[in-house]
Amino acid sequence: MTKWLFLAAAILAEVTATLSLRAALDHPAWYAAVAIGYPAAFVALAFVLRSGVALGAAYGIWGASGVALTAVFATVFFGDPLTATMGLGIALVIGGVLCVELGSQAAHAGQRDNEEVAP
Repeated sequence: MTKWLFLAAAILAEVTATLSLRAALDHPAWYAAVAIGYPAAFVALAFVLRSGVALGAAYGIWGASGVALTAVFATVFFGDPLTATMGLGIALVIGGVLCVELGSQAAHAGQRDNEEVAP
């Protein structure tokens, strides 16, 4: 459970930093959130990896969630466009990450089965 909380923290920190980068264009004080957010995201992601989540799955979930949430929140906060084509792209990215995660889980299950059979 802790690994997923770290992953959520990494996603939240990265999205916050990215949105702050956009906000800093008009209000430079937001650069402080950028300077804190990105390192915090990488530290949290390191904890996710230390907890045993596969790199491909962790990075994929982190990256896809960041893209999707940033696009949605940029629309809400900054009036950026969010077209149907962009929505389809976000859905495809999320679907791809889901495939990576499911494949990672299957691979780990196969490794555990092989370890149990080995003498």
